[in-house]
Amino acid sequence: MGSREDETLARAAVAALTWQLELAPKPGLPDPRDLDARVTRQDHRALCWSARALEPGLVAMAAAARRIGGPTRELRTELGAIGRSTEHSVALAGGGHRGALWVLGFLVAAAALEPRATGNDLTAAAKQIAAHQDRRAPRRPSRGSSVSAKYGAAGARGEARAGFPHVRRALEALTAARDAGASEPYARLDALLTVMSTLQDTELLHTAGPHGLRHVQAGARGILGAGGMSTEAGREALSAFDDDLHARAWSPRGSGGLLAGALFVELLPVAVGSSARAA
Repeated sequence: MGSREDETLARAAVAALTWQLELAPKPGLPDPRDLDARVTRQDHRALCWSARALEPGLVAMAAAARRIGGPTRELRTELGAIGRSTEHSVALAGGGHRGALWVLGFLVAAAALEPRATGNDLTAAAKQIAAHQDRRAPRRPSRGSSVSAKYGAAGARGEARAGFPHVRRALEALTAARDAGASEPYARLDALLTVMSTLQDTELLHTAGPHGLRHVQAGARGILGAGGMSTEAGREALSAFDDDLHARAWSPRGSGGLLAGALFVELLPVAVGSSARAA
């Protein structure tokens, strides 16, 4: 059983994922406009419900980090076992969120190890955990690892071992958009597009190949180049890009999980402070 601090971290991670899910319009990704999954083939309501199923696993990850006390191989192996069990629970609740679980799991564990860490310091702590091999991982390659090997993409494992550079990019984009006067939804969409513009998304590579990945990256850069969501030109470009991705049935899912990771990192000072006051 986790402590109050562990539960607070897990709830903050689920809140960040829920905010990402509620954001709209997200190009090619499930959002509240697609309630019956006609376009993205992922029911938005089911995704919101199944996001809650992540919480017990995230509590367990935080508790494991606090108990072990350092970014060791033992912790990495335990996080992998908890993650696989959590994936099964989430599948029973409706599925989805595998990429987000990878991102949020490492960040929650890092936050439990380094309660005062924020921003880049937290992603650096997550990098130390991810540097170790999971000794109990299934020997059969996952789809993501197979695609990474085929195309030389960093993939989820490479992202974690590099200290989540796209979480850091999303944090920078959020700050820049807010400083420029963007509303919070527009700032978050600009951050999502920033991630999408450079991420080597293995799910997208699997579906659309290198050409599709370059197409999505270029589309995201085009919207940002038009001024992002705070300009009429940027919003029109996003609408056209969204229609294009839906027509092609291409979904850049990896970007959503990384945005959720950035929103979680931003929550930490508030979440940890609230937990300390409640105690």
